[in-house]
Amino acid sequence: MDPTVAPQDGAQNSNLALAEIRRLIDRLIAAGDQRLPPERRLAEDFKVGRRAVRRALEVLDAEGVLRRRHGSGNFIALRSGPPVAEPPGETALFDIAERSTPIEVMEVRLHVEPALARLAALKARRDDIEQLRRLADKAAASEDADGHELWDGAFHRKIAQAAGNSLFLALFDAVDHVREHQPWRVLRQRARSQARHAVYIEHHERIVQAIAARDAMAAGAAMREHLRALQEALTACLTEDGNDGG
Repeated sequence: MDPTVAPQDGAQNSNLALAEIRRLIDRLIAAGDQRLPPERRLAEDFKVGRRAVRRALEVLDAEGVLRRRHGSGNFIALRSGPPVAEPPGETALFDIAERSTPIEVMEVRLHVEPALARLAALKARRDDIEQLRRLADKAAASEDADGHELWDGAFHRKIAQAAGNSLFLALFDAVDHVREHQPWRVLRQRARSQARHAVYIEHHERIVQAIAARDAMAAGAAMREHLRALQEALTACLTEDGNDGG
């Protein structure tokens, strides 16, 4: 199946479920609770489909955030990393997303994410690198647009987390929240193709190799090349829109 087609609505989008469950986990940790509610309740609370919840839980399991016990439920694993950044209020987020352009978002990503990759090469732990490899493999094996969005986003966030800088992670999460606005998701899905998917998977592999080799300069350069390719794809879609409107 082509992982580049069919925009997903809110009920199908696993990234929305993942973002909500990450914030729920931080609230549960603060309350001293380690057990997540059942999948059905998570789907109802967050107004997403059960499939989106299951995919989000699979990501958290791959990241080592959850321990899934068959027949008993999902439990939060002990962790030492920083919590998810609490986003601005819904109105503020909507306003930011409405005012931002794809070019502006990519400008921020091009400044922030290569720096995160460089820091990750210097500071990532062995289990961080193992998790990055698993996430890159999951992104490569994804068979639909929703799955690719989910695992690609998890891969990039793991790099931000492995960089070990809570302020940088908060900035990454803020940009990611803007990118979850529906028009942004549709644009990214339109910008995908099978050929680009193959290129992005190759980029991921080079980024992981550089981080594993502790080569900060190579990691930053590989991330910049990856983001430039994403920027070019988005720009091509926007140019098509401009030509159609003209």
